[in-house]
Amino acid sequence: MVPDIGRGSRTHGLLVYLYGPGRREEHTDAHLVGSWDGFAPDPGRDTSPDPDPNVTLARLTAALDLRVKQVGDRAPAKHVWHCSVRTAPGDRRLSDEEWNAVAQRIVHATGIAPDGDPDGCRWIAVRHAEDHIHIVATLVRGDLRNPRINYDFNKAQATCRRIELEMGLRRLNTGDGTAAKNPTSAEKFKAERTGRPETSRETLREAVRQAVAGADDEKEFFTRLHDAGLRVRHAPSGDALGYNVALPGDRNRHGEPVWYPGSKLAPDLSLPKIRLRLTEGIADRATPSAASGRADGSPPARERRSTTGIAERAAVLLDGDGDGHEAAAQLVGVGELLDAVAQTSPAVTRAELAAAARAFERATRSHVRAERADTRALRAAARGIVQAGGALGRGEDGGTTAMLLSTLVLVALAAARWHSARGHAQQAHASRQAAEHLRTAYRQAAATPMRVLNDQGRALPEAQRRTHEGTLRAALPQQGVRADGTPTKTDALVATLAQAEQAGHDTEALLQQAIDMRELDTAADANDVLVWRLRRFAHLPAHPGEAPRRPQAGTRPTKTSANHTSERNAPTAAPRPAVSGPRSRPPRR
Repeated sequence: MVPDIGRGSRTHGLLVYLYGPGRREEHTDAHLVGSWDGFAPDPGRDTSPDPDPNVTLARLTAALDLRVKQVGDRAPAKHVWHCSVRTAPGDRRLSDEEWNAVAQRIVHATGIAPDGDPDGCRWIAVRHAEDHIHIVATLVRGDLRNPRINYDFNKAQATCRRIELEMGLRRLNTGDGTAAKNPTSAEKFKAERTGRPETSRETLREAVRQAVAGADDEKEFFTRLHDAGLRVRHAPSGDALGYNVALPGDRNRHGEPVWYPGSKLAPDLSLPKIRLRLTEGIADRATPSAASGRADGSPPARERRSTTGIAERAAVLLDGDGDGHEAAAQLVGVGELLDAVAQTSPAVTRAELAAAARAFERATRSHVRAERADTRALRAAARGIVQAGGALGRGEDGGTTAMLLSTLVLVALAAARWHSARGHAQQAHASRQAAEHLRTAYRQAAATPMRVLNDQGRALPEAQRRTHEGTLRAALPQQGVRADGTPTKTDALVATLAQAEQAGHDTEALLQQAIDMRELDTAADANDVLVWRLRRFAHLPAHPGEAPRRPQAGTRPTKTSANHTSERNAPTAAPRPAVSGPRSRPPRR
């Protein structure tokens, strides 16, 4: 059950809308389900001798505004309190009597009309659809004082959570005041009227987030905003004390641009918050290693391969028991990384990655402050991906994109666990939503390379295949089925082990290192995760059509040779997982 509260100054205008046909003829059978005394005139079901709806509507307006007229100039400028209350999709249909009880509990909880208070504000509850009501009140009490309605939205939210439990309705997550402001009804209607798929507020929020992702300084941030085609306005003095953005062509009734301050798009998009993030700087990005360069030649591919290791370390930190401020900062960095990946992603995965970034945006904000933490590695990874752009090389649609996405799924799930452990219900839900979008994007990206790898695994000589299957059974005795209960197929994993062996690696040590790096229980298919970890550790090309290369002359493959990846060039955001070996192997979780 979702309450939405607003203020206005025109009682009659709001009633005309509530009793009218609606903007899309969606209002049907508008009628009162409750009022301050139970006897308010009802324009929808007036049975008087002269049932003119307009006359009855005028009578209802006058009754609601009576005390407002009595106080004259002392009345609040916005004296109309309006709260819509909607049940969740799939909830049962409430009766008029039940909606009346809901309305009475909300006006009591918010201080509009406390139970037993004869001087409470006048209010009505109008129903014109099956799934919601509108509560309208005028903010002058019977003793001609203003009501005390501080924190009315929080109180209405808490009341709705209790009503859901008592009435057997779907339990929604409780807000904590850190969410971005939702579009208003007027903004939604304007988007529909102008044929836009989303409101200007939502479009601008995403554009500003993407401009921040990996930006090196404030100048670059504003340059990106201009390059994205947005209108940007600073403080009147010319100093960037704050900023406003507007979409070209988006104007109000006076023909003026509709400006949105950054702080009204999202709490973390105000200029002071952005400056705080930018002052952390970005870690130096060394040239990717020779092995990484051989494996994936295009700049976007190299950046995605290098970023995968950084994302792994963020997941390890989120799963740890360390400083909550550090983990909160990692979430902000992961959000930047997702924004960078989404805006440079191949066409096949672009929609799902954009949806993942939008969902995870909610997971980056909580009351745990992101401070005293080093996110330079994540911000550098985001910057590298943005600068590499979308000029994708051969195999990029599947190879290194799938490699990165398989890890980002685990990062999102680690974020969900971190938030759940701290009671952040909305953020945990957003993290799980992001994980689902990332899973879909992974399947899209991995379809071709995994099909090639499966074919290569089935084409191996029988003796070689049995050898590698034995290695897998010894290391993964419990990994026989996926999370959904279907049997796993090891063809791609066998092919990867065979290629790693051909490149001179110790396959048993390599496989154990990939297993020990982090738990696999949350993976939809642990074999897929291991395929990409092994290919990254062993410098195998993400595009499996290329032949694997042996290590450079003068090097000797050992049990730890897989550690020398391009990740060594990134600053440490969390302790590097220990390599396999009898004395350094970390415990399985």
